[in-house]
Formats: sequence, C-alpha cells, structure tokens
Amino acid sequence: MSTEAEATLPTSDHTGHGTGTSYLDASSGLRNWLITLDHKRIGIMYLISVLLAFAAGGIFALLVRIELLSPGRTIMGAATYNQVFTLHGAIMVFLFIIPSVPAALGNFFLPIMLGAKDVAFPRLNLLSFYIYVVGAVMALASMVIGSVDTGWTFYTPYSSNSVVGSQNAVIWMTGAVFTLGFSSILTGVNFIATVHKMRAPGQTWRRLPLFIWAAYATSVIQVLATPVLAITLALLLMERAFGLGIFDPRIGGDPVLFQHFFWFYSHPAVYIMILPGMGVVSEIIATFSKREIFGYMFVAMSSVGLALVGFLVWGHHMFVSGQSEYATMVFSALTFLVAIPSGVKIFNWLGTLYGGAISLESPMLYGLAFIVLFSIGGLTGLFHATLSTGIFLHDTYFVVAHFHYVMVGGTVFAFFGGLHYWWPKMTGKMYEEGLAKWGFALFFIGFNMTFLTQFVLGSRGMPRRYYDYLPQFTGLHQFSSTGAFIIGIGILLIFVNLTRSLISGKKAPRNPWRSAGYEWMTPTPPPLENFKEVPVITRGPYDYHLATEAELSEN
Repeated sequence: MSTEAEATLPTSDHTGHGTGTSYLDASSGLRNWLITLDHKRIGIMYLISVLLAFAAGGIFALLVRIELLSPGRTIMGAATYNQVFTLHGAIMVFLFIIPSVPAALGNFFLPIMLGAKDVAFPRLNLLSFYIYVVGAVMALASMVIGSVDTGWTFYTPYSSNSVVGSQNAVIWMTGAVFTLGFSSILTGVNFIATVHKMRAPGQTWRRLPLFIWAAYATSVIQVLATPVLAITLALLLMERAFGLGIFDPRIGGDPVLFQHFFWFYSHPAVYIMILPGMGVVSEIIATFSKREIFGYMFVAMSSVGLALVGFLVWGHHMFVSGQSEYATMVFSALTFLVAIPSGVKIFNWLGTLYGGAISLESPMLYGLAFIVLFSIGGLTGLFHATLSTGIFLHDTYFVVAHFHYVMVGGTVFAFFGGLHYWWPKMTGKMYEEGLAKWGFALFFIGFNMTFLTQFVLGSRGMPRRYYDYLPQFTGLHQFSSTGAFIIGIGILLIFVNLTRSLISGKKAPRNPWRSAGYEWMTPTPPPLENFKEVPVITRGPYDYHLATEAELSEN
C-alpha cells in the first residue's frame, strides 16, 4: 500500500519543493502579467478584480443601510436611493458573486487538481478575463453617464421607459451585463473541455475532487443559461434603440415576457453562484475533518442534479404575475424538489464531520458557517415555494433576507473560506490566524444581525426596495444597519490581515493544513508548469489512508 501511494502524485522533485520556478517569480513586470497565458496569474487578476467589485458593492450596501436608519430622508433622496441599491445589486451579482469562485479560485486550482499544466484554451482564458474587464468598465461608465434605478433585475417597464436623462445609463449597464455574459460562457466552455480532455492518467470521474464536480456542473449552467440572458438584454436594447414592441405594452410588448426570460436565466444563475461555493466547502470539510467525504458520489451527483433541476423552477418568482394556477402548482412542486440535492450535500457534510478529527482553523469556521447559514437560506426558501406563504411574503424584506442567506451566507462565506484555505498556496505566505478568526467572528455576527432581523421585518409587512417606512419599523431597521457596519469592520479586518501577510507574513509550508487534496502535492507557490512530470493518480482526493506521510507533511 505504501509503495502504491508514493507513486500517487509526483511533484517537481518528489520532495514537495520542486525545481521549477514559482509562477510568481517566472517573469516580472506589469506587461508580463497582462499578457500572461498562465491560468494561475489569470486567476490572481480575476481575484483582484472581483475583490475591487466586492468593495464597491459593499460601499453601496452601507449607503443603503445608512439611509434606512430612520424614516424619511437621512443622507439621500428617493431617486438617489433607487440608484444606489440598483448599483449595489448589479455590482455584487454580476461583477462579484457570479465570477468570484469559478473565475478566481477555479482558474487557479482546476488545472492543478486535474494534474494538468494549464486549461484547455489558455488564450481563450485570457480573452474571458479581458471581456470581464470591458464589462466592468461599461458598468462604471453607466454610473458616470447617468443613473440606473431599475433594480439589478432590470425589470420592464422600469428599464424600457426610464427618463431621458438615464436612458443612456440603462443602455450602458444592460450592455455591461450582456458583455459579462460572454466572459462567463467562455470560462464555462474552457472548464468543460479541460475536465474532459486534460485529466491526469488514473484520474477517473470517481477520483475527481468535489470542487471539480461543482465547477463542471456550474460550467454546464453557464454555457446553457447565460445565452438566454444575453438574448433578453439584446432584445431590451433593440426595443430601446429601435422602438420594437417586445416588452413595452404601449407598443404591443409584454413586460411579463421579460420576467420569464430573465428568471429562466437567473434561477440557474443562483446555482452558478452557489455550486462553486459548495465545492469549496467540500474541500474544507474533508481537510479539517481528516476524513473522506461521506457518500462521495451522492455529493458529486447532487451538483449535477442541482444544475439540471435549477432550469425548471424559474416560475416561483412569478406567483403574483398572473400566470395560470396550474403552472403555479407545477412550479411550486418543482421548487420543493430542488431542495433535495441541497439536502443531500448538507447530510453528507454532517456525516463527514461525525467522528472526524475536527480542527477549527479559520477556513473551517467559514465552512461550518456555510452549512448553518445556507441551511437557513434553503429552509426559508420553502416559504416561497408554498403558495399561501409565498404570495404573502412576495416583495417583502423576507425575500431580501432569504436571498442574502443563500448568496452571502452561502457563496460569499464559501469564497472567503476558500480564500483563506488556499491563500498560502496562492501567495506562499501565511496570514495571522488570530486576526482571521476575529474577522470571521465580526462578519458572522454582523451578518446575522443584519439579515435575521429582516426576516422579522418581512413577516411584519415591510416591503423591500422602499426608500421610506412606517415608524413602527425603525428599531428593527436600526438594528439591521448596525449589523451591516459590523460586517464592514469584519471585512476590513480580513482584507488588512491578508494584505499584511503579503508584506510580512511567514513563508507558507507546502501543505500547512496536512490535506490529502491533489493541489497540495505541488510546491508552494506552484511552479509555472504546475508539475515537472505528468502525475499518475492512484488514490482518491480525500483518501487519508493511501496518502503517504510525505504527501501530508508541511515541508
């Protein structure tokens, strides 16, 4: 058994240090980074970009919560408020949450986990990054040109009948999202081709890390669903530019058609956002429990199941739109069905934790928080699937809270968990663990203060997206806004800790978490070529019995 395990994953010199030059040291200068074809450097450039977008979206979120500290005007007028929450939603969804895990962490680690030297199409990979940059610049231009106050969903008639002063801004913002969709599609095509064609010898589908399964399922959704959004926004732009009657009822269009198109993409997009985070959590849970993932194939197939069923449930967003009662019942039943694959993941993660040698480093804290917060988000989703409560809670703060428990409690916590987990591998530096835990604690406490409160607000009838509210809601809004400020402090502490590690952090060992994952078998940081020789896979990614002490060692 020992002899077989030693042949599992050859590193550059079989000791874990390697003779290849680190990807960070291979070439210097801004130009070399901007024209690089190395998937790791492209992943780092994506990481920097999405973190900048996260900072911008977070600032707009704090402005919204400051305005809602009291009824009436606090720091801005009603029109400005509509623009700020639109920018918060659009930036967070399209510039941060959707690309965060797949484009940043996925680009960096997917080829290494497969035992490949790069993705299948390196030039296409670089092109997808620059398309993302163009989309981000177009979104920035919309803020300079005018105001977008349609909400991040760009619902018609808001987006088709906006005032002249904001018309160009809406065109630029919808054009930006249209452009960003192409970046998503190209990344998805690249990942699918890489998984199919570039796996190392011996790496069967049953030996793929669960992060790869999640990235693969996400890529399928990106390739199939994103064109629907692109077509929808293209139709909206054509209507605005040429007066075609597509969504505007004044010229023969149907605004409900826009909702069908938009949510046919946007509900699968929920799984574009959450599936990669689930993959990250699977890696974290296995590493810090020192156990194989319980029911590996069930977890892997649940990712595929979420990808497929996610296409069938868009109608639950439209229970009050006038669709037939039979369609409503079908969509309600399908929405209950989509909870099953998510429940499989939660059950199997808990099964992995049971009896495991659990260690509570900061990445594990994010992993455990994900399980708790995503469970709350998933269970409150059942209120929206049930017709009686779904109609009552529609367009209230209950929806806002549910959405944030899934997207932030799920995707964003998983992203930060993955960032802390893989930070030593990406940068070669260790952050301060104590500060990392403080940052997590503030983020977790502030998040629950902000959004648990909004479940109460919504159940009491507080409508979402409203600039003003009745005095009876003042105390709850102030408590929620206080939580938002605590989130901001926690995120700032996280950024300071990670940035400081780049300057004065200790040198990271090859495998600081003693993980059996494939990516930890390479030197830290990885060499430019990832592997000096093609690795041969003879064990699973979570098999601590076959992994040798040399593979698990820190040095």
